[in-house]
Amino acid sequence: MPAVFLRDLTWLEAEKALGEETIVVLPIGAAAKEHGPHLRLDNDERLADGYARLLADLDDVVIAPTLTYHFYPAFAEYPGSTSLRLETARDLTVDVVRSIARHGPRRFYALNTGVSTVRALEPAAAELMNEGITLRYTDVIATLRPIEREVAQQEGGSHADEIETSIMLVLAPDRVDMSRAVKDYTPDGPNTKGGLTRDPAGQGTYSPTGTWGDPTLASREKGRKVVEAFIRAVATDIETLRLASRR
Repeated sequence: MPAVFLRDLTWLEAEKALGEETIVVLPIGAAAKEHGPHLRLDNDERLADGYARLLADLDDVVIAPTLTYHFYPAFAEYPGSTSLRLETARDLTVDVVRSIARHGPRRFYALNTGVSTVRALEPAAAELMNEGITLRYTDVIATLRPIEREVAQQEGGSHADEIETSIMLVLAPDRVDMSRAVKDYTPDGPNTKGGLTRDPAGQGTYSPTGTWGDPTLASREKGRKVVEAFIRAVATDIETLRLASRR
């Protein structure tokens, strides 16, 4: 069976698509989270949807609708940014998976585009495991580290930076305004623990722009390499999940 998007099916078609051997992909990407002056609030939702479309060309999975609200506490100071409590994000994930699992599937993969989201996904996976449901998820930092070392030129960064902006130039170039991209990276600041902060005396990493890195170095060519590497890694994760269930 080719990959299908659950949202495109009727319930009768979904009944046929959702079997015990089905792997369900659950994209996770914020619909409202700041990404500096050059990227939109829906940046992560666009990432998740873009990755899901590419994955659909490679794998016979069922792709659930994107979870657009989750655990993003690091950006609360920037207007428009949203975050659920960790417990709420955990329970949201569990409830969505349970709803689909009751009709057959026992294996789920969270196509995760966030970093802090892992803190909610880990306990969600543990809770679901007690019910015989396997949930695995993308560790964005670990997945992107090898390709970042190969292509990145910036001094450092992790948010709306060279790498993320390069990815968006591939997946959703119409959502990028390079004329507004600015370097914002001060790793030796006095309060570099916690989330980003607009207050130079605040708790967290000071970032007046909401960027952490140098997006001015972004390019479509770098983005193509990163996207290809990311999709390969996700496809490998899913294949490992598929093979593990057959043992």
